[in-house]
Amino acid sequence: MPLDNSPFFQMIELGTTGSTNDFLRDYRPPRQPEMTLVSADYQTAGRGQTGNSWEAAPGQNLLFSILVHPNFLHADSVFAISEAMALAIREALEVQLAGAPPTVGTAAASPAVSVKWPNDIYVGGSKIAGILIENEFCGTHLARSIIGCGINVNQSAFAFPALPATPTPAPPTSLALLTGSTHERSLVLDAVVTAFRRRYALLQGGRKGELHAEYHRHLYRREGMHPFVDAQGPFRASISHVEPSGHIVLSDEDHRLRRYMFKQVAFA
Repeated sequence: MPLDNSPFFQMIELGTTGSTNDFLRDYRPPRQPEMTLVSADYQTAGRGQTGNSWEAAPGQNLLFSILVHPNFLHADSVFAISEAMALAIREALEVQLAGAPPTVGTAAASPAVSVKWPNDIYVGGSKIAGILIENEFCGTHLARSIIGCGINVNQSAFAFPALPATPTPAPPTSLALLTGSTHERSLVLDAVVTAFRRRYALLQGGRKGELHAEYHRHLYRREGMHPFVDAQGPFRASISHVEPSGHIVLSDEDHRLRRYMFKQVAFA
């Protein structure tokens, strides 16, 4: 479904803004559609999770936020919104990579695209997209969700610093780096929004269990034992499952289950 303006969907395009999430937080038109999309060529104050900055060269990547009004979701189901967008981006990028010429890019013609808990998108071992969600509640239900997204499309050089006290991460990647060619950003955005609309409809129809099962199928490092680190130090574990609340449950080498919320554990 192409991007359009309708009673259901509205799109706002900006040149430079502080952040698209901030724009939508203050956006209160007299009549709001179910979804409002704000995109920008450049953000002067782009943010990742818990205040981390998001680097994006002007005019090269996708920087956008979507405002929805999921009042049909109970407060304990907010993670479903995160799952819906992460899976939508994963699907759109997988399609872009599958269509790349097999003679360019990495050794694999179509590298695995996965969701790194809770909602980063990885291709192989490198991050290609991130999501920041801000929710507002009315009683026991969601009132507004602002879903901020950054997707590396045509940027070919990054200057992300290594985080202190963590192993040096693999450098970020982009569609251009993976395929050897530039991509039309509007087409990638259209694919993401189309995929998100489809999953949002599942949530509206009370079918969040299907979304949760899809999320598990595409988890980064879903199989095998891998290194992690928590407040007590490094350890090895496998992913047992992610709860609908968003908590991750790991099974360590002693077969003990360890349950964490976001920022309590990290992939090492």
